[in-house]
Amino acid sequence: MKKLLHVLMALVLTGSASSAYGQEDGRLYEMEEVTITGSKVPKTPGNVTQKIEIISAAEFDDLVLANGNLAEILSYSPGNFANVLSRNDANWGSSGGLAHTYKGYMLDGLPIDAFVDLQSLDPWAFERIEDQRGSASVLYPTYLAMDFAGNQSPLAGTANFILRERIVEQRTRVSTSFGSYNTLGGRLYHQQAAGNFHWFAGAHYEDSDYTDYGTEDSWLNMIDKPGYEKTKLYARGTYFVDGAVDHRIAFYAHRTWHVGDAGRPNRGFDHEYTTLNAHYVRPIQKGLIGQLRLGYRDYVRTWEDDTYNRDWDDAVETYVETGSLAWEKDNGVLQTILPVDMSLSYQHSGDDLLTVGVDYQVAWYETYGEAAQLLLGNDARALRGNDARAMHMGLYVQEEQLWNDFVFRVGGRINQIQHDIDLLQGAAPGDDSESWTKLLGSAGVRYNQSSRLSLFSNVGTSFKAPSLKSVGGTIPISEKGSDVSGHLPNPDLNPESGLSFDVGASYAVMEGLTFGMRGFLISIDDQIAQIVVPEAASQSQDINAGKTLTTGLEVEVRHSPAGWLQWYANYTFTQAEVNDDPNPDKDGADMNFVPQNVVNLGAHFALPGDLTASANVQLLSSMKQNISNANPGELDGYELVTARIEKRFADRDGREIRAYLEPYNLLNNDFEMAWGFKDPGFSATGGLMVSF
Repeated sequence: MKKLLHVLMALVLTGSASSAYGQEDGRLYEMEEVTITGSKVPKTPGNVTQKIEIISAAEFDDLVLANGNLAEILSYSPGNFANVLSRNDANWGSSGGLAHTYKGYMLDGLPIDAFVDLQSLDPWAFERIEDQRGSASVLYPTYLAMDFAGNQSPLAGTANFILRERIVEQRTRVSTSFGSYNTLGGRLYHQQAAGNFHWFAGAHYEDSDYTDYGTEDSWLNMIDKPGYEKTKLYARGTYFVDGAVDHRIAFYAHRTWHVGDAGRPNRGFDHEYTTLNAHYVRPIQKGLIGQLRLGYRDYVRTWEDDTYNRDWDDAVETYVETGSLAWEKDNGVLQTILPVDMSLSYQHSGDDLLTVGVDYQVAWYETYGEAAQLLLGNDARALRGNDARAMHMGLYVQEEQLWNDFVFRVGGRINQIQHDIDLLQGAAPGDDSESWTKLLGSAGVRYNQSSRLSLFSNVGTSFKAPSLKSVGGTIPISEKGSDVSGHLPNPDLNPESGLSFDVGASYAVMEGLTFGMRGFLISIDDQIAQIVVPEAASQSQDINAGKTLTTGLEVEVRHSPAGWLQWYANYTFTQAEVNDDPNPDKDGADMNFVPQNVVNLGAHFALPGDLTASANVQLLSSMKQNISNANPGELDGYELVTARIEKRFADRDGREIRAYLEPYNLLNNDFEMAWGFKDPGFSATGGLMVSF
């Protein structure tokens, strides 16, 4: 009943957020150079203390998203590294020298899941992405995600995906594509304004035979093509009350269906993801703005297991097949999260800004299995694994002041978190409830020496409790080291506390040439880290890695020497290690999934005859899978080269046709990733896009 009431509340309250866009050079939008992530209200980037990069839709239209994952967009920015395991699986990697769980991902200011929503949401719905690097302000909470790698803290930064809002022209865009592995795709988008009501809607369908993405002797062991179908539907409506931009209400809805198999007859999967966002904003009096945001996230994942195994035989020094391809069981994860945020922003004393607010989350998490009890002569039966709820409530206040050429920011947050567990691995736990109350803080300063040079520094703290999956796992601890794939439980996990500090500079050398540098240091006590179990590559487990220290340096340059050429380059150095652990195998060990060196290079060319081309190169050093001195499980570094070529045909009536080709992994590098996954190598996609 409580869950039903929360869902009804989510459906009653509606809304949206972001800044205006229009029509330019045949595109469907135009972005003003403002950011809302640092303060919840529009500000120019020079008036917030954090380093915030604005990635427009025009920019990520030039990128090749071979796996259709939003993490691929961010991976070209400094401090972000992503391995998308496959088109059928989540992204892995790091942000600011830490796992993806230390970056807060948001949709119009409300948290979303770093692993599910980044593969579910469609980029055609976005106006821009605001990538804030370094300690986030106190305005945003830890997300209560319980699946995959658990709770997600904004200690290393935030990425805010801003939806399109104000429509200045009715437009329709249709695209069809065909690529490697018999991949067929189709997309539709329409936007329109009717008086004060502005709306858009879209759909995306993709069908593919796909290909083997497991390493040699991997537990994935595909004997057939791992085909899939993906369908996405989304829409958003915004009503501007009396036509006022600062008084509006809107609602966004998105649904993804993802079905397929993992390359064996009884390894099918069927996932459904639902995302709702609501936002109401209105001026209360001069200088005072109130906002209400409310969301609904529902993640339903189901997959099959068979009885097939591969065991290493010392006598013949190879893997020997055991078991069969017969169906063994169905597995499922049900997760629902409702985030709410209410805030007041008060502009006073000129351009100073006081923000106060409260946010709330409630999460339901359940795992189950359905196994055939053939030996007992029974029919298949459902076996409940974990069943739990989590609640988070936060109170926050932040003051931003402008004084001459300085911007000062200071804020505090009180978080209360509670976990109530009904079942843990199918049984009632000994301790069925636990709660934490923590005080967090954040501060920053920016000095705008001139319109060309600015210096900034920020510091912040975080707290993260173990997630329900971390504690309860998805398979029993008795299966450790066996052929059974899944996540092992660890009920002895401690919560962690973190401190992040950064300092940097941005310099506009001349018109069209900018240079940036940022150094960062992050210290975490009892860091919760996910490792690959050395005895079984198909198993993972969360552990307390002890006290960890991460230091790093980001350097970037962007240059537009001529109207036909834009290029960028960035480099990130990261040293992440355990520096205080009583276990000698972990003390001094490198943190896992963090490459020490990452280089990104890219260029965009506007050529004669309405022809455009872009190319991007990523160079990564090796990284570790495990936090261990004796058995780190090293993954080799690699190079990834992608390109995009587009020819535009336009007529005087506003119609436009674009033909494009997107070759991916031009060096055909089938590099290894975590848990026995690999990149399949070279592929290509081509298509037509029509807008009118």
